[in-house]
Amino acid sequence: MRGHVDFDEFADDYDGTLNRGLAFSGENKDFYARARVAWLNEVLAARGVRPRRAIDFGCGTGSSVPILLETLGLDSVLGLDVSPRSIELARRRHSDARASFATFASYTPNADIDLAFCNGVFHHIPPSERAAAVDQVWRSLAPGGYWAFWENNPLNPGTQWLMHRLPFDRGVVKISARGARRLLRGRGFEIVQTDHLFVFPRALRSFRPLERSLARWPLGAQYVVVARKDGA
Repeated sequence: MRGHVDFDEFADDYDGTLNRGLAFSGENKDFYARARVAWLNEVLAARGVRPRRAIDFGCGTGSSVPILLETLGLDSVLGLDVSPRSIELARRRHSDARASFATFASYTPNADIDLAFCNGVFHHIPPSERAAAVDQVWRSLAPGGYWAFWENNPLNPGTQWLMHRLPFDRGVVKISARGARRLLRGRGFEIVQTDHLFVFPRALRSFRPLERSLARWPLGAQYVVVARKDGA
């Protein structure tokens, strides 16, 4: 549910554009995608949670879906996006029978999902529409379901520089971790934890073992708010 640009325009070269923007970090989008899901896997495992069905909310061309399936051992992932062109490409590129893709316009929430995952989606949604997007996730999740809400950290200078460089991120209204927690609590979500990741670029990768101890501090390029729908 991305609102401020037409992502059909960027779908065909979205990955290439993002990788060019990330080049200064020494890593590519797949490195960050795998690290996000690996971190989430640890968080869920520590709570004894093993989701079976997931949605990738704002999936783009679906590049995170195979990683979610592989790392979390899911039975199915449904990728959702506002861009018909992105969904078309996702269906073409990902043939795993456990993966399916749909536009938001064709999706009806049914409170049957164990895990919602989104990354870098809500800064594309106008603030006036964010509560409705949160409500859609709420209605998608089964009671006791979890949401991993990843966003870019507005307090990180490198992140802000990168977003200024990316044509689809210019002019967006960013959302802080505090703002994200407030938004999710407003719909009834229980906040489980908030972590900040990606402090050190590849040139300083020898320091990355420190990131675990730094995760509670707002230093990393991204943050994740892990939330739970009450009712289990």
